[in-house]
Amino acid sequence: MTEPTKEELLARIAELEKQAGPKKAGRLEFRVSGKGGVSVYGLGRFPVTLYCEQWEALLAVADDLRAFVEDEKRRGTLKLKSRSE
Repeated sequence: MTEPTKEELLARIAELEKQAGPKKAGRLEFRVSGKGGVSVYGLGRFPVTLYCEQWEALLAVADDLRAFVEDEKRRGTLKLKSRSE
């Protein structure tokens, strides 16, 4: 069996990308990890995984977190990054 040419490989990649459909850019996905944590995909390069109790604790203080982030934005202490990076 011979090795496929570069052109054949590129054609195969294009075919597979068409089958996969459009990328879900900017869309968050939730999954349960193998250890039972809840993972959020789409925030950055790696997923954010917390256990249920941790998510509940974080969500309980969501308003405080929003206020903190807004205050730090006004102070100029946060590094702001676009979602496409």
